Amino acid sequence: MTFEFSPGNLPQALKRPVQQTLHGKTRSDDYAWMKDPDWQKVMRTPEVLDPEIRAWLDANNEYTEAVLAPQKELMGELFAELKGRIKADDSSVPAPDGPFLYYSRYEEGGQHPIFCRRPADADAEADPEQILLDGNILAEGTSFFRIATCRHSPDHKLLAYAVDLSGSEYTTIRVKDLESGELLAEKIGSAQGDLAWSADSATLFYTVLDDNHRPCEIRRHRLGEDPKNDDLVYAEPDPGFFVGVGKTESGRFITISSHDHTTSEIHIIPADVPTEPPRVIAPRETDVEYDVADRGDSFYILTNIGDAEDFKIVTCPLADSAPSSWCDLVAHQPGRLIRHIRLFADYMVRLETVDGLPRIIVTDLKTSDEHAIAFDEAAYDLGMQPGYLFDTTVLRFTYSSMTTPLRVYDYDMATRVRVLRKEQEIPSGHDPEKYRTGRILVASHDGAEVPVSLLYRADLKRDGSAPLLLYGYGSYGHAMPASFSTSRLSLVDRGFVYAIAHIRGGMDKGYNWYRSGRMLTKKNTFLDFIAAAEGLISSGYTRKGEIAIHGGSAGGMLVGAVANMRPDLFKAVVGEVPFVDVLNTMCDDTLPLTPPEWPEWGNPIADADAYDYIASYSPYDNVAARDYPHILATAGLTDPRVTYWEPAKWVARLRELKTDSNLLLLKTNMDAGHAGASGRFDRLKEVALVYAFLLRVYGLHCSRA
Repeated sequence: MTFEFSPGNLPQALKRPVQQTLHGKTRSDDYAWMKDPDWQKVMRTPEVLDPEIRAWLDANNEYTEAVLAPQKELMGELFAELKGRIKADDSSVPAPDGPFLYYSRYEEGGQHPIFCRRPADADAEADPEQILLDGNILAEGTSFFRIATCRHSPDHKLLAYAVDLSGSEYTTIRVKDLESGELLAEKIGSAQGDLAWSADSATLFYTVLDDNHRPCEIRRHRLGEDPKNDDLVYAEPDPGFFVGVGKTESGRFITISSHDHTTSEIHIIPADVPTEPPRVIAPRETDVEYDVADRGDSFYILTNIGDAEDFKIVTCPLADSAPSSWCDLVAHQPGRLIRHIRLFADYMVRLETVDGLPRIIVTDLKTSDEHAIAFDEAAYDLGMQPGYLFDTTVLRFTYSSMTTPLRVYDYDMATRVRVLRKEQEIPSGHDPEKYRTGRILVASHDGAEVPVSLLYRADLKRDGSAPLLLYGYGSYGHAMPASFSTSRLSLVDRGFVYAIAHIRGGMDKGYNWYRSGRMLTKKNTFLDFIAAAEGLISSGYTRKGEIAIHGGSAGGMLVGAVANMRPDLFKAVVGEVPFVDVLNTMCDDTLPLTPPEWPEWGNPIADADAYDYIASYSPYDNVAARDYPHILATAGLTDPRVTYWEPAKWVARLRELKTDSNLLLLKTNMDAGHAGASGRFDRLKEVALVYAFLLRVYGLHCSRA
C-alpha cells in the first residue's frame, strides 16, 4: 500500500520515485505510480483500475466527505437553490425543417433531454408530438449517460444518435427507424460522436477514436451493411491533428476537418455523391486556419491567411478553391476578430468581437448592404444558433448578460424585426434590479489592459470587505463570455462579488491576445490573472487574502500556477479537473491530447527551451514548502482530456510539502469524465459541493440574503 489512511484522517501518499532524464536534466516524480499503466483500458472499462490507485482515490473521497460533513445541510440547501432556478419541464424553441418542427425538452424530474418533433402545420395546442429519443429511458440502469449527438436524416425517416456510457467520450452510434420506432441492426463503437448524413439518407459519415483516444479516421457506413466493412474515407497521418466530420449549412457538402490548435485543413465530399473521394479546399499551412461554407457557385471562407491575424472572409469558385483564387469579401481589420460566419441563401451573418464585446453583423449578399444588431447593456454575450433552413431570412440568436437571463430571438434579416421567442425562466424568481454588472480594466505587468467582468448585489459596499470569487481560463483562444449563470447567484446572494478575468491566452481582445498567452509567452496568462486580483483589491471590491480563485481544465492549470506564484493573495483555490501536471503530460506522446497540444504549450520532447519554460510554471513541478490557500481539486476517473492522476498527484505533493493547516481536498467522480456528472441535476450536486467548500472557508454558513 502506497499511502496511509484511516477514515476521517488525512490520506498521505508514500513516495515511489521514478527518474526521468531529458535534455540532460533529470527530475524525479514521486507519485508517478498514480497513473495506471493500462489507462487506455480504464477509459473504456473503469472497473479495471489498479486496486492500489482506486484505494487512494476512494480514501480521498472519504476524507473529503468527512471534512465537509458539517456542510451537508448547507449542500442540501445549495442544491435546492440551484435546482429551483431550473425550469423542470423546460424546452427549446422549435426549429423548422421541411414538414416538421424539431425541439428538445425535459420533463419534470427528468435528468436527460427528450428529442421530439411535431408537424410544422399543426396546431401546437393539439400537441401532435412524436418523441424521437427519450434520454431518461435510455439512461435507466446506468451510472453515467450522455447523448453526444442526435441527427435526423434528410428524408425525416431515420434518427442517428451517439451515446457515451462512461464519461470517456467513446460513444456508440445507433440508428432508429422513426416510422416503426425500431432500432436498426447497426451498432458502431469507438466513435467520437460527430456524424453527417448523405443527401439520400442512406449513408452515414462518422469519426473513429483510436486506442489512445484520438479522433483519427472518417468512415462511411451504408445502412444495412456490417459496420466492420465500413469504408475508410480519410485517415489522418499526423498524430498532432484531430479530425471531425460535419456538413455545410447549404447541405450540399460533407466536410472533413483536420486541425490542431493553430492550423486547419478541410476536405469536402458532395452530399449527393457520398462515394466520391474527398477533395481538399486548401492544403494545410502551419498557423493558417480556415472554415468553409458554400452558396451558389462560390465557397465562403473564414481565414487568417497572410497577415489577417483577426481573420477575414474570402470567396472563391466552387471549381477552384486554391488560396490563389481567394478574393476578399470582408477585409481584415486589426482589432476586429471575426469568430464565426453563418451563411444563408441571400444573407451572410458574422459574429465578431471588438474591444472585448461581441456583435452580430448581417450582410445582404444581393446588395452588399450590411448592418449591426444593436444591444443596450455594457457587457453581454451573443451566440448564433444553428438551424436546418438555408433559404430563409430568419436568423436565430441568443443574448444574455451577467444579470439578464438567456433570451432566444428570431431576427428577420430583411425587415430587421426582432422577435423574442424565449426567455430563460427562473422558477424561484430573479430580479435583475437586485444586481449590478460592469467591467473594469486593470494594467498587467507589461501595461496590457486586462478586462474584468463583474457581478455583485446592488447593495454592495465597496469597502474591501466582500469575499470575491475570481474565475479565469486563458487558453486555446477561448474567450470567456460575460453571460448569465443561475448557479453563481447562490454566492452573490451571500455577499460574494463574482469576477471573470479576460486574460491573455483567450481571444477576448483579438487573436493577438491569444498569441501572446501561449507557448513561450504563457506566463502572461498567469501575470494577467494576478494583475486582475490586485486591480480588484485596489478598486475596493475586496481585499488581499479574501479572494477565491476558480478554474477548470486549463483554467485549473491557471489557478494552480498562480497559487504557487502568489499564494498570499488568495484565500481559496478551486481546480476542477485541473491540468496541473503539464510537463509530464507534454512529455508523454501516448496521451490523447499531447501531440495536438504542442502548438499550444510547446514540445518539451524536441525543444529544450520549451522543456525549461514549461518546467518553470507547471503547477505540480513547482509545489514548494510554503503556505497555500485552502484548496479543493476535482477529477473524473474516465476523463480523457485531463487524466485523473493529474489532480491526484498534485494533491499528494501539496500534502507532502505545504506548511499550512488549510484544507486540501480531492474529490474524484468515479463514474464520470471531464464534464462531471451527466444528469442535469446530478451536476448541480457537484456545484453545491464547490460552493459549500467556499462558504466553509469563509465561515459563511448562512442562507442567502
